[in-house]
Amino acid sequence: MSLHPECDSAVEDVINEAIVSDLYDSPVEIELSNLNATDKLKDVIRQEFKAIKEMMGFDKKSHEIFRNWYVDGRVYYLKVIDVKNPQDGIQELRYIDPMKMKHVRQEVNNNQNVNGVSIRNLQQTAVNENTIEEYFIYNKSVGTAFPGGNQGAKNSVKIAKDSIAYCTSGLVDRNKGIILSYLHKAIKALNQLRMIEDSLVIYRLSRAPERRIFYIDVGNLPKVKAEQYLREVMSRYRNKLAYDANTGEVRDDRKFMSMMEDFWLPRREGGRGTEITTLPGGQNLGELSDIEYFQKKLYRSLSVPESRIAGSGDGFNLGRSSEILRDELKFSKFVGRLRKRFANLFTDILRTQLLLKNIVTPEDWEKMEEHIQYDFLYDNHFSELKEAELIQNRLSLTTTIEPYIGKYYSTEYVRKKILKQTDTEIIEIDMQIDSEIERGILPDPNAPVDELGNPIPQEGGETPGEAIEQGEGGEVPIEPKGGKI
Repeated sequence: MSLHPECDSAVEDVINEAIVSDLYDSPVEIELSNLNATDKLKDVIRQEFKAIKEMMGFDKKSHEIFRNWYVDGRVYYLKVIDVKNPQDGIQELRYIDPMKMKHVRQEVNNNQNVNGVSIRNLQQTAVNENTIEEYFIYNKSVGTAFPGGNQGAKNSVKIAKDSIAYCTSGLVDRNKGIILSYLHKAIKALNQLRMIEDSLVIYRLSRAPERRIFYIDVGNLPKVKAEQYLREVMSRYRNKLAYDANTGEVRDDRKFMSMMEDFWLPRREGGRGTEITTLPGGQNLGELSDIEYFQKKLYRSLSVPESRIAGSGDGFNLGRSSEILRDELKFSKFVGRLRKRFANLFTDILRTQLLLKNIVTPEDWEKMEEHIQYDFLYDNHFSELKEAELIQNRLSLTTTIEPYIGKYYSTEYVRKKILKQTDTEIIEIDMQIDSEIERGILPDPNAPVDELGNPIPQEGGETPGEAIEQGEGGEVPIEPKGGKI
């Protein structure tokens, strides 16, 4: 499916939005601002994540890796470690063909047989995690994915679950119990598009040319002689020029007659004699509405906006959010979900790396995992435009309501209801303002001022905003704003 031109174009739109290749920046970076840990530990985690990307070659092959995951619906990497020195961490990450991997999850039989009756151990009232065995089977046979019989067992290798880093699409066929690709929902739409395209081509080839009909007067000749006379007339006047696409030559071919050419029909005595008429070609051959409908249906099934179809005429709009298509916003959210799902691959590999090197303990990792995020380079400007417009509207509303603060509205109400700041953001912003006042970046609102609003200089200090101008006659103070010399 991914090799079909229309489908490939839609898939490329998804991949290009999810993985943004930049000349200087990496497509993805780890984000630890929400992690409650020391700066030293954060630096170590960042270095390990950088090493993981280098082992995967993600900066160079990010587009290929993400495309394989999107098309196949899953991706597998084998974690290669030094068994003698596991504290050295992962030594290599090897890509595995997902068609050759199978995830097996089975229950371990802990039952006891008494007189032929299977009795479960009373201590195990339910199936817990210890009774479930999970592992992967790798089948190296090409084209024989897990065949039955002994041959499949000979070519199969059992691999522990922790040795494989994998990420699936999250789409599951509940009836068959298999992982699906994001292209599965477009199978019907793509087949319909192929069929309508083929039928359109066939119809145009067979109905496009105008053909002539030759009615040949054979008089009262017998049937055999009439047909012979007709063939003689055909061979006498008929000349077919055929074009050879392989050699580029135009040659004369008199061996056969095609339906796309002229018709020769005998006419008996008593008719109107020899006559030549024209059979018109097909009408409305330029109608492409059916093709366009199934193209839009294919793009919709792949969650790609219809406006991105090549040649649709809809340009890229960078206007206000009210002018942005709703499909583009849905597409932006869809790409965000894909990124979040794909980031599970990094989390799995990073967990193994940190545990092997004894950087964190399993208990610490369970607490840290939820606060580790990944920052992908973003190229979709719709969310940025929407956020900028929301901030502009909030600030405009705040300016309007400012005279009523302290009379009808409180500052806390404005910050929470108008500016939509959360409690955490309010605390962080207040801390940042206090820090900038201490460093002198912002003026101290509690500092004493004179009648004109200028800060009063403190002992041993100078009045902010007052400068000394050097001139020939000595030092002349510059006039403070709103005052006199």
